[in-house]
Amino acid sequence: MKKNFLLLTLIMAGALYATEKPTLTVYTYDSFAASWGPAPKIKEAFEKECNCTLNFVASSSAIGTLRKIQMEGSRTKADVLLGLDTSIALTAKATKLFEKHSTDTSKVVLPKDWNDDTFVPFDYSYFAFVYDMDKLKKVPTSFEELVSMPKGFKIVIQDPRSSTPGLGLLLWVKSVYGDKAAEYWKRLSPHILTITKGWSEAYGLFLKGEADMVLSYTTSPAYHIIAEEKTNYLSADFKEGHYGQIEVAAMLKSSKNKELAQKFLQFMLSDTFQDIIPTTNWTYPVVKTKKGLPNGFSTLKVPSKMILMDSQKVKENKKLYVDEWIQAVAK
Repeated sequence: MKKNFLLLTLIMAGALYATEKPTLTVYTYDSFAASWGPAPKIKEAFEKECNCTLNFVASSSAIGTLRKIQMEGSRTKADVLLGLDTSIALTAKATKLFEKHSTDTSKVVLPKDWNDDTFVPFDYSYFAFVYDMDKLKKVPTSFEELVSMPKGFKIVIQDPRSSTPGLGLLLWVKSVYGDKAAEYWKRLSPHILTITKGWSEAYGLFLKGEADMVLSYTTSPAYHIIAEEKTNYLSADFKEGHYGQIEVAAMLKSSKNKELAQKFLQFMLSDTFQDIIPTTNWTYPVVKTKKGLPNGFSTLKVPSKMILMDSQKVKENKKLYVDEWIQAVAK
């Protein structure tokens, strides 16, 4: 009797193990994983295909997510890191924590050519200063006009050490001003109300009326148009061109679910995933889907030029640029 009971227990345990769904853990930034972000819809769609559980773990920023993985090392629970951009992708690759992918990226359409064996793009946009046209009547159309605004004019930006938009602005200014970047930051400093750790905090301050402009994206007004039916939020079009952000994802070498991780990377380029991006992450998809872009995107200002500094140059000089910025903006 005991033998039969033991045999039955083993059979039941085996059946339970066989039907247990694997869990794919994706580390990302807070706004992506938020209830209003892409994560909930992506989770629902991918779980229908993968017979698995998709678990998003959020940090305050993409840079913070990378640091979290670096601290955890091979012990990390992450299978995929999602949300880095091209400004820090090479730095991330140098950690040797990431696995090369086998994703077919032939359908990817970006303002810049794409070819990377580790990171897979999933969306893109351009950094820009967003304003409320009902409150700001004189709108700067260049960096020089930005520093020449009246004394009481204030902007909110993000810290390049913890925020990809903050780093994007740092590289944008460096690309435009080169060796005179520090001088420009000193001139701009009186107009900086505060420097936040991440994008969410900065945009929240702007919406509360604390500042005249906020560093965000050319696609940010689409949220207000589509979700709130408001057309008073716009992005300032700068003559110098706009620094681009191409967001990417990669799988970890330490992942115990590499096949599932690879399936997720390929899923990112599906129509299902790409159609979720515009009205949740409020950026452009990297694949032209049958559905196309929502109507609200048709009124957005699209920069004629995407500025992107060479990734190797960013990797080699990032610390130097940040140190230069710290000294320039120090009160």
